[in-house]
Amino acid sequence: MQAQIFNIRGWIQFTDPSWLKNTFSDLLASANFEILDFREHHFEPFGYSCFWLLGESHFAIHTFPEESKTYIELSSCNEEKHQFFIANLPANFEEEK
Repeated sequence: MQAQIFNIRGWIQFTDPSWLKNTFSDLLASANFEILDFREHHFEPFGYSCFWLLGESHFAIHTFPEESKTYIELSSCNEEKHQFFIANLPANFEEEK
C-alpha cells in the first residue's frame, strides 16, 4: 500500500460561522468521514476559524469577513470520501491551485 493524501483548498463567499459549521458538519457526515474532534474560535471584533479532526485527516475553515470570503481546506487519505465531498461543495466554491 502506498500512502497518499488528497487535498482540496479554495474560497467560498459565505462567512457566517453558524452556516459554515452546520453546512460542513453535514457534508463531512454525508461523505462518511469519521469525525474525531471539532474545535472553533471566534475572533474579536470579527472572524472565525474551526477545524475537524478526521479519522482520515482534517478539514479547516478560516473566515475573512472584511473581504466577504472564507478559505476552506480538506486533506484526506480516502479518495472516495474526498471525491464525494468535492462533488457536494457549495456552488460558489473556487479551487485554489
